[in-house]
Amino acid sequence: MNATTHAFRLGLERGWREFRQTLGSSDQWFTVVITMAYLTVLWFQRDSTVDGTTLSLAALTLPSMIGMSVAFGGLVGPAGQLAVNREDGTLLRAKAVPNGMLGYVVGRVVQTSLDTSFSLVVVFVPGFFLVQGLAQAGVSGFAYLVPVLVAGLLATLPWGAVIGSVVKSPQGAMGFTMLPMMPIVAISGIFYPISAIPGWLQVIAQAFPVYWVGLGTRSALLPDSAAAAEIGGSWRTLEMFGVLGVWAVVGFLVAPTILRRMARRESGGDMEQRRQAALQRGVG
Repeated sequence: MNATTHAFRLGLERGWREFRQTLGSSDQWFTVVITMAYLTVLWFQRDSTVDGTTLSLAALTLPSMIGMSVAFGGLVGPAGQLAVNREDGTLLRAKAVPNGMLGYVVGRVVQTSLDTSFSLVVVFVPGFFLVQGLAQAGVSGFAYLVPVLVAGLLATLPWGAVIGSVVKSPQGAMGFTMLPMMPIVAISGIFYPISAIPGWLQVIAQAFPVYWVGLGTRSALLPDSAAAAEIGGSWRTLEMFGVLGVWAVVGFLVAPTILRRMARRESGGDMEQRRQAALQRGVG
């Protein structure tokens, strides 16, 4: 086994191990709280019908939530993890080991993918029984959902890594991801049809992956008649994969350069400064 293959295998094992550790951590309370909030929204939307269709608003929202969760997981997860690992010295140790950065990146991708998948299952399973109309998606619909979710994750993962590489603290990572995401989600047709918002906001929403992942998940799980609530009355499958593909390709071209530059600049002195700043925040 050559060194690259060995580093890749270690990264897979590390990602799986860290995912298992998160299942028993207090972080899962956040997942529970978010799930309860989502289910509460679906409960109140279950009797409202989307204009131009026979579907309930909840049936439109649940697939959109799945898409939104993928975008959040791909962006927020790597950004926060990378910022924390720079602060606690994990990244510096990985840099000191031959092919350590490769193993580290593979581990981050595996853990983020598993964390995101777990959060999707936690939301979707109870939501599926709460919301009427999704069972008709059938095997083909759920099979189509897989490449949509993979495309959404690939479109956001590298940008999460970029943000985690340039911010100076975990708090900065959260600020640079969560704060911009909230208004983007608000205009991306997640909790109500995007056709109901002004045209200029529709244009802005279509520039970001959140809208397109949500569109893809809706097209996978909803009947064709639900496309009446979409822009142009169509699922726009080619455009969806095209935009997500552009975000993914550009991200994977930019992210390695940013990561290498950040890794070269890492030093024990920088890590100690970040550690002391973290201690000061804790004392404050």
